[in-house]
Amino acid sequence: MSRIGKKPIAVPAGVTVTIETVGDHNLVTVKGPKGTLSEKLHAGITVRQEGAEILVERPDDEKESRALHGLSRTLIANMVVGVTEGYSRSLEIIGTGYRAEMKGKDLLLHLGYSHDILMPAPEGITYDVPKEGNGLKITVSGPSKQQVGQIAAVIRGKRAPEPYHGKGVRYAGEHVRSKAGKAGKAK
Repeated sequence: MSRIGKKPIAVPAGVTVTIETVGDHNLVTVKGPKGTLSEKLHAGITVRQEGAEILVERPDDEKESRALHGLSRTLIANMVVGVTEGYSRSLEIIGTGYRAEMKGKDLLLHLGYSHDILMPAPEGITYDVPKEGNGLKITVSGPSKQQVGQIAAVIRGKRAPEPYHGKGVRYAGEHVRSKAGKAGKAK
């Protein structure tokens, strides 16, 4: 069995898990203090709740079933953590004149283009630009690990770090390998 797939998922107090069969898929809904998340899982994977634990089982040892077993368990575990603690991703802005600011709930990016970029906050996602960071740090938070990661990647993609000076938007702690510039002409 999959080492990840066979681990039971502990459901903390204040979190309710609903497991339904919709058509040929299993629909798992997790509701907690930070919101509600739903995920459609493959029909071959069995999800059941025993007390304060959720168990994920597979029907056979076929390659596809083994792959879906660990994936399904991880998706459900991420939903449980998301509705209790939430997820966040931090970004840093490096470059002269580059900065971010809040405009209501939305994020306004000044990244050296002729126009500013407005990033509206999707439902469930919050942006934070701390005052002490002078607009050079951004935190994306929300209950869905997938959505937080996707939004952070989209923001980073607006001005990815370039390899010569390292200017742009990068994840906090990301190392950008820098290339050597022009060698200059020989004397």
